[in-house]
Amino acid sequence: MKIVGTISTLRVACRRAARPLVLVPTMGALHAGHAALIRKARKIAGRNGTVAVSIFVNPIQFDSGEDLASYPRPQVADQRLCKELGVDLIFRPSSAAEIYQSDHSVFVDEEVLSKNLCGETRPGHFRGVCTIVTKLFHLFSPDAAVLGAKDYQQLAIIRRMVRDLNFPIRIIEHPTVREKDGLAMSSRNIRLNPAARAVAPGIYQALLQAKTNAQKYSPQEVVEKLKADFNSLPGVRIDYVKCVNAASLQCVADWTHPSIIAVAIFLDGVRLIDNIRLRRPRMPRKI
Repeated sequence: MKIVGTISTLRVACRRAARPLVLVPTMGALHAGHAALIRKARKIAGRNGTVAVSIFVNPIQFDSGEDLASYPRPQVADQRLCKELGVDLIFRPSSAAEIYQSDHSVFVDEEVLSKNLCGETRPGHFRGVCTIVTKLFHLFSPDAAVLGAKDYQQLAIIRRMVRDLNFPIRIIEHPTVREKDGLAMSSRNIRLNPAARAVAPGIYQALLQAKTNAQKYSPQEVVEKLKADFNSLPGVRIDYVKCVNAASLQCVADWTHPSIIAVAIFLDGVRLIDNIRLRRPRMPRKI
């Protein structure tokens, strides 16, 4: 396994890398969800291809300096897991200055899919995501990249960016990986105190109930019932609860098209996101 920390050495490593090269972009603090993405990357790359992982806590996608400072950075554990999973190449920039010039002024923006959900409550977040992913795609020139469905909005935006900017890269979606109790795996989960961790599985349980409710209630009614379920959980503060079109990410008034129920909540001061997909629920016939 080769570990590089500068752009110049990364360029050389990628030129020499066996193809196909499949990238798993991460911010580190790797867990079983990341491991699933890496295994998927290996399956796509095959025995003779290259699996690459980027590990970089991207400062320009954080809207809170405190959140950035507290983001976990277990470097040794991350490298150990990558080695165990057979990763061929890790790019861990030596510093943010390796990625961003001190007077950098060029960013990549997506202007439709990023306006709702996390983009509405975290202004500038997706500009940071699109900018760093564009840089990584430019530096690695991968044949494919594997992304998780837990960050559904991010996945949709990167797909749109690849389409609109003509990147010759295949975006591979991996389903959300969950703990045994249903909590979506996230690097932020380790920041939950024991009491909050015991409450956290209620997020997915409420989403499952919302999916059932969608069989007989409108999106607006599903949202209100889901908010009530979240408000019944101790220590929960809702950021957003929305039913959106799976393609446009705009809020829906009915279930005509495939939809996503997407949520973001704060629990013990930790922001957690999750979603569940609906395939046009059957509505009861009106008599």
